[in-house]
Amino acid sequence: MALSPLLEPSTFASLPGWAQDDHGSALVALRRSAEEARHRIYRSGALGVDFPALAGTLKAASQFHETEARRFFETCFVPHRIRPETGARGFVTGYYEPVVEATRRPTARFRVPLYRQPHDLVKVGDENRPAGMDVNLAFALAGPGGLREYADRGAIEGGLLEGRGLELAWLADPVDAFFIHVQGCARLLFEDGTEMRVTYAAKSGHPFTGPGRVLADLGEIPREAVTMQSIRAWFRQNPGRVDEILHRNRSFIFFREAPVADPDLGPIAAAKVPLQPGRSLAVDRLLHTFGSPIFVAASGLDHEDRPFERLMIAQDTGSAIVGPARGDIFFGSGDAAGDVAGKVKHPADFFLLVPKTLMAGSG
Repeated sequence: MALSPLLEPSTFASLPGWAQDDHGSALVALRRSAEEARHRIYRSGALGVDFPALAGTLKAASQFHETEARRFFETCFVPHRIRPETGARGFVTGYYEPVVEATRRPTARFRVPLYRQPHDLVKVGDENRPAGMDVNLAFALAGPGGLREYADRGAIEGGLLEGRGLELAWLADPVDAFFIHVQGCARLLFEDGTEMRVTYAAKSGHPFTGPGRVLADLGEIPREAVTMQSIRAWFRQNPGRVDEILHRNRSFIFFREAPVADPDLGPIAAAKVPLQPGRSLAVDRLLHTFGSPIFVAASGLDHEDRPFERLMIAQDTGSAIVGPARGDIFFGSGDAAGDVAGKVKHPADFFLLVPKTLMAGSG
């Protein structure tokens, strides 16, 4: 497949901060994708990185020690600047894995459930979408009469799914539950000292409407001041309006248990590998191929006492991550990671590393 005209050939020397990056850390993240690619076929993104060509290059990663990581990337790839059709720069946000207390059974305090995917919620595509159904609906209700729109957040939180045994766990705070929906993952801590890690399984299919946008439109928070922290503060000050605001977002997320042996890694996400803090990037999976290395330069974002100029690996996706130069940086687990992730809204330049073998084959 041909490379997209949105990709402009560049050089490693022109990547800001390339020489100062920790290439070995990026190689570690890449190897997880390489191992998964040995027995999984990822969709080839529309930007033109053909998965078989990428998978072949990823196999070479095992031949290089971490101290040779820079040489591996410079030997096997050619960087291409991603230039969006609008001519504007790209944009990065951040996400994290919340860590919250939970119970396995409802109590007087813990009454907000996280649900598994219902059996009657099925994925919808061009091959099974009924005539007249909104093309933006990716999931639907399967019933005797065929596929139709699934219930939205208001109906589900009103008790629609109660009694079906779909609850994974119960939380105390509906706002915590909502932000777990936004992040698509969580680490749940139970009273007996055990824990459960959950990650995205499916969604109701409805479009996402962020509470920050709702509160800004209502004049409750200045648009430029919208962060996860300011949204949470508003909810603490207005507990009686939580449902009013959150139900404006009709999208509802369902989860599955996804254990990860290494506590230093994040949850298993869309690419089926554990996320590595500061190295795993969520991308538009229709455009990007999972496992692709992408160098992100966000000079206005200071992280760990220097500008964020870092090689990352495409290992996740999200409904709000749309466009070729749009990424969501995974910052880790817990409140400290959330404090960082919740404030990240920065212009950035994106450089996609294209396998040299793919370029040779297309030339």
